[in-house]
Amino acid sequence: MNDKLSRFSRYAVAAVALAFGLATIVSGGKVVFGDEAARVAAGNYLPFVVWFNFLAGFAYVAAALGLATGQPWAARLALIIAAATALAFLVFGVFVLGGAPFESRTVGAMTLRTTLWAGIAWFACRQRGARCLG
Repeated sequence: MNDKLSRFSRYAVAAVALAFGLATIVSGGKVVFGDEAARVAAGNYLPFVVWFNFLAGFAYVAAALGLATGQPWAARLALIIAAATALAFLVFGVFVLGGAPFESRTVGAMTLRTTLWAGIAWFACRQRGARCLG
């Protein structure tokens, strides 16, 4: 891949990560810190999922900035985000299987988050020559 295309790809992935991070902070913040109407609108949410996503939004922004500037740690952070999101999704699934009320849109949102960050981590690791952990 030529350098110009590589840089464009890095910026594009970073822009997606940044937009996703900012949207996550805003939407999670409305539920965590908003009024009762915001919590009612969120439906049957599991508080730990909302808190996880809200806090992860800040990591998304950090990863986006690191990716945009070509920082070596950004690939590792993207991999950690992907793994942590998959783990949170798994715990969510355990709660749901245990009978906890939930919003079906949470399943879609967590699927999107897990898939998106797995893809960003793959891209970032590939940019580093698959050296994410070292």
